[in-house]
Amino acid sequence: MSVISADLFNNVSHFMGTNPVVQGLLQPILIFSVVFHFVWGMYLEYQNTQAREVKYAMYKGSANATWMSRNMIISGLAVLAFLCLHFYDFWIPEINVKYIQGDMSGKLPNGDYRYHEELVHKFAGQPIRVSLYVLSFVMLSLHLLHGFQSSFQSVGFNNSKYTPIIKKLGNIFAIAVPAGFVVVALVHFFAH
Repeated sequence: MSVISADLFNNVSHFMGTNPVVQGLLQPILIFSVVFHFVWGMYLEYQNTQAREVKYAMYKGSANATWMSRNMIISGLAVLAFLCLHFYDFWIPEINVKYIQGDMSGKLPNGDYRYHEELVHKFAGQPIRVSLYVLSFVMLSLHLLHGFQSSFQSVGFNNSKYTPIIKKLGNIFAIAVPAGFVVVALVHFFAH
């Protein structure tokens, strides 16, 4: 990664990590939303499995549903496992430095920001960690490929004019965002 992009990464990370709106308002909303999403998804999955007193004699899910739609729980649990790893690798250490050690500067002893160096440390020469991150982002992509468009349908927004646009935008988002994070992990693994 070039010096310019390392500087950009450091500056954006410091801004996000010290901005009171991001830290005090958006981060708690995001955490609550993710927890709510997982709890509600598990609850709905449980309700769905309990809805039929007599199970189907023969169930062929692939006849009318994609693998992604039939396995949202699996991809969701993979994303949850990834979030635990991500919290362990980045979020908890960041909270420790900022709020336990009281260092809000984001600086190393030499005066440079620490964020890019920490990222390199986590991915350089770490094939298992990088593989877990890549696999997690593939699962996130699969989860989003079904979930993004499906969420609009669940709230009743399903018509012939807008649904194809929503589906295309959802597919772009579901592939581009996880792919960007995969690139970050792979670049740091292979470049250092």
